[in-house]
Amino acid sequence: MPQQYETLSFGVLMVIIALMLVAYATAIVTDLGQMMALIIGFYGVWTVILAGIRMRNPEKYGRGAQSTLTMGIVLIAIGGAWLLLTAGISVILAIALLIVIVGILAVVSALPSFRRKPE
Repeated sequence: MPQQYETLSFGVLMVIIALMLVAYATAIVTDLGQMMALIIGFYGVWTVILAGIRMRNPEKYGRGAQSTLTMGIVLIAIGGAWLLLTAGISVILAIALLIVIVGILAVVSALPSFRRKPE
């Protein structure tokens, strides 16, 4: 039986959205923009966890663990930058966060090619 990562991820997303709605209703989160940023950030954390699951149980034709990890890190960065913007932090700092994350991902993606032995 194939593993249903999509159904699992949808369920996790629904739980995250429900928790953020409760946080908004109880005034823990006071802005809709912050709520959306936190949803994106927490879903990014889930995506990083899913990358670990995929690393242990790779699928033959599915997305690889490194690709899933990269997507999770990008989601966390977008959520974090958005949260900084809604908190009143400078736009330059939010953009700097995104640029640093993109740079780190570029370096991490290039590293495996340096570890391979020449044929």
